[in-house]
Amino acid sequence: MLPVAGYIPTMAGSILVVDDDETVAEVLVGYLRRAGFTAAWAADGIEALRLASITVPDLVILDLMLPGIDGLEVCRRLRERGPVPVIMLTALGEESDRVLGLEVGADDYVTKPFSARELVLRVESVLRRASGNDRPALADSTIVTLPPFMLDVAGHRATRDGTELTLTTREFDLLAFLLANPGRAFSRDELMERVWGWTYGDRSTVTVHIRRLRQKVEDDPAAPRHIVTVWGVGYRLDLPGLPSGAAPDAGVGT
Repeated sequence: MLPVAGYIPTMAGSILVVDDDETVAEVLVGYLRRAGFTAAWAADGIEALRLASITVPDLVILDLMLPGIDGLEVCRRLRERGPVPVIMLTALGEESDRVLGLEVGADDYVTKPFSARELVLRVESVLRRASGNDRPALADSTIVTLPPFMLDVAGHRATRDGTELTLTTREFDLLAFLLANPGRAFSRDELMERVWGWTYGDRSTVTVHIRRLRQKVEDDPAAPRHIVTVWGVGYRLDLPGLPSGAAPDAGVGT
């Protein structure tokens, strides 16, 4: 039997695995511990919230389909308490389920079946980003202005035509990267690696984030003028009056 921890030590690399499948949980906990993490297991949402209330883990691996309180609701409640990183597990292949996970604040998702070793690498990537050690650089600027956008990197604030945009961390990072490279086309693989530091994983993650970002920055997301699709390549940021490859007009704000 896999022991159910009642307490997660306060230390870097403490992971809470939430999955009602004991076999899956046992494999994950074993891999995580061999990778140097402290790992605990909760078989349902109620137990997960109880453990997280005792000591906040550094990251939660959360199954979408749970008895009682489902993974989406657990993620919402965790997000209400603080910014703990969450990787959502789902056996469902529909994009709508992935979008739901991202909308409630999941930092990443992995579709079952998956490689435990790959998931551990994904955990390491999310933790690096959560610590601020693996964020995309936007020159050395605090504020970047590329009409109609303004991006305050230090304040994690973005506006379009003066209206503040409500962006998740991943959407903000994606917009920051595109503003740093206007007029250049990037494949989904390049965006995965250069924006989020992933050299593996489901490329549809990029598609979901592009779609979500378009809904917030485009007048008509179905006919985008700024974040455009380059067929056979990927995506490019187009801005009016800006030649391809032009550098951002960046300035340091107060």
